[in-house]
Amino acid sequence: MQLANASREQLQQWEQALSAEYNAIKAEGLNLDLTRGKPSAEQLSLSDALDGILQHNYITDSGIDTRNYGGLEGTPEARALGEQLMGVPAAQIMAGGNSSLTLMYQLMTTAFFFGLEGADSAWNKEEGIKFLCPVPGYDRHFSICEQLGIEMVNIPMTSNGPDMDAAEALIKADSSIKGMWCVPKYSNPTGVVYSKDVVKRIANLAKIAGKGFRVFWDNAYAIHDLSENAPQLASIWEATKAAGTTDSVLQFASTSKITHAGAGVAFLAASDANLNGFKKVLGIQTIGPDKINQLRHAKFFAVPGSLNAHMQKHAEIIKPRFESVLKHLEEAFGDNALGQWESADGGYFISFDTQEGLAKKVVALAGQAGVKLTPAGATFPYGKDPQDSNIRIAPTVPSVEQVDAAMKVFVLCVKLASVQKALAA
Repeated sequence: MQLANASREQLQQWEQALSAEYNAIKAEGLNLDLTRGKPSAEQLSLSDALDGILQHNYITDSGIDTRNYGGLEGTPEARALGEQLMGVPAAQIMAGGNSSLTLMYQLMTTAFFFGLEGADSAWNKEEGIKFLCPVPGYDRHFSICEQLGIEMVNIPMTSNGPDMDAAEALIKADSSIKGMWCVPKYSNPTGVVYSKDVVKRIANLAKIAGKGFRVFWDNAYAIHDLSENAPQLASIWEATKAAGTTDSVLQFASTSKITHAGAGVAFLAASDANLNGFKKVLGIQTIGPDKINQLRHAKFFAVPGSLNAHMQKHAEIIKPRFESVLKHLEEAFGDNALGQWESADGGYFISFDTQEGLAKKVVALAGQAGVKLTPAGATFPYGKDPQDSNIRIAPTVPSVEQVDAAMKVFVLCVKLASVQKALAA
């Protein structure tokens, strides 16, 4: 479907045919959901052996009774699991509860209200602080900044990661910029893996930034590969050590999409200074994390190689869903300019860009036809996509058949919205 050279008569014919098809689908009463990047029930079942795995033995190999208070930094065994996920020495890792988002919120509020380097370093002592946000990006990151009143500044995403020329220029010009959000591997939602050069440049940002600058490195999909030849992410820990900026990066990961999403283990990797600054505040909030669940996870992945084998099972479940999405997009838009998308090698999302000004309309049309999508604009700070074009597709929860049905509706809605835009021009 080439709209650029189509006559008005041709556009009207297409609009009539597409509208008829759309109305027929509406009459089917579909109820399909592609809104959130959650594991499917099939994926969650891969970890059901966690239930009862301890067999009433609550003592870790290091001699800790996990039923009791204490251990603010998590058990040694859980921290060792974090080392497998993050490629950072266990001594630099804290293991917490089930949510890395909770850890991110706690670190952000600690830096904002109390300071990670003492009270004088608290961000709220300065007026109008800002954060850099690569876009499109993760809506929950943006919500944290919005709640704290931290102004968000958009940074375009490229095929190699954030536009570092733009990031560096902004930081040099504005000392009120206190940090940057990053999803470095299979970025949410574009699926981009940061290049080695981008990782190196991020590690060097603290050299040009003002006091207290922190990169929030949310490596949520560190081992969520869909292919054997998946791209590798350079180590930000090694890059900051080489640059002498280890205090500038806070790394996060979790087992939330590895085992049971609501009962996983989250991890923070950071320098000694950051860990000590955080623990001073965290120790007032809690006497320790759920160490029993940490022990369950350590036992579940006790056999060498079991973590990788487990993730291969996840990939076998997820990959057909991704392939269905990409097949529909390629067939519908591979030979025209109605949309653009990224072919991710892992993670949980596929990012799609409509023609400018059509994302909200496509989402509304799909919703009326029984296919729920993430709200247009959600991948930008304040829910405002300047181009009104980006849509995040999350195909993991529905069955392959449901994804296939939903994508038929999705491409139809994109075509219909695009034709109607051309007719209105």
